[in-house]
Amino acid sequence: MGIIIALLIFGLIVTVHEFGHFICAKLSGIRVLEFSIGMGMKIVQKQIGETKYSLRLLPVGGYCAMEGEDSSGDDPRSFRNAKLWKRMIVLVAGAVMNFILGFIMVIVMTSMFDSIPTTQIQGFSGIKNDDGSVTYYAESYKTGLKHDDIIIEMDGTAIYSILDLNYMFSTSKTDKHNLVVRRDRQKVILNDVVFHDEQSGSTIDFGLVTKEKTVARVINCSGDIFKSMGHIVGMSLKQMITGKLSKDEMSGPVGVVTAINESTQQAESTEDAVFNLVYMTALITINLGIFNLLPIPGLDGGRLIFCFIELIRRKPVKPEHEGYVHLAGMVLLFGIMIFATYNDIVRLIEQARS
Repeated sequence: MGIIIALLIFGLIVTVHEFGHFICAKLSGIRVLEFSIGMGMKIVQKQIGETKYSLRLLPVGGYCAMEGEDSSGDDPRSFRNAKLWKRMIVLVAGAVMNFILGFIMVIVMTSMFDSIPTTQIQGFSGIKNDDGSVTYYAESYKTGLKHDDIIIEMDGTAIYSILDLNYMFSTSKTDKHNLVVRRDRQKVILNDVVFHDEQSGSTIDFGLVTKEKTVARVINCSGDIFKSMGHIVGMSLKQMITGKLSKDEMSGPVGVVTAINESTQQAESTEDAVFNLVYMTALITINLGIFNLLPIPGLDGGRLIFCFIELIRRKPVKPEHEGYVHLAGMVLLFGIMIFATYNDIVRLIEQARS
């Protein structure tokens, strides 16, 4: 059941992306030949005006086929004959729709919280003595962090929400951290802060302020979490490019489907399962939106680069030359996808053996 849900989530995310291209192409007067939900064999197809609308067997994607995407022609309503600004809007629209879907999912997720989390410190691990004094077990308190501090930066990385804090603590390989906090409306730099509970041994030795849910706070918190998700995706891409992320840690569609399946199966309640699915959907769709805008041939970002080149040169690159570049990019991306899928399968086999 979890695998079916994962496939449906993939289908939703890609369909929303392609719908962004579709609706902007229609509004721009570009001829759309086909809009498909799903991939593979056609289940249903209907011609409405100049466009075919199809539902296909595999709920793992979709596409929006426009006239003249990769070739020149005489049709004045082809993609390549449209005004440059219209083409750029159509190319960006897919990622924008992914971001809109992601923000909606984050709002749903935040609405499920019992209270609104913040990054403001509220209390440290310790014990109250008979004389009223407090003996602190929290190393972070002893190394500079104070009550009511708001953490806004950690080891040079901006902290927008509790999601960033969780990410930093789960990926950090150092015991000492450099922080920037807001204290009494002033920014304060704290160097060599250590997070450790001397009694329990836990890394988390402090508490955080939570606030009562209101519509305004849900929206504000959703905005912060949305920024955090985009931030985390960006940091992960940077780690991959710089080699800090091992090639063995790369994951493809199989790994994502497995993660979604496990998150639903391991949930202790239906509410937890729904929360996990909403969280995964938000993270994946934001990831897809950012990834598609990267200046890589074959992706929307790669096509945008050629639009900028045309803007500077005052004339477009020849369609066949651009086509060769995008084909090379797609081959490279396909190779990376195969490698990532291989990693996923190897991990599944190793888990089955253990």
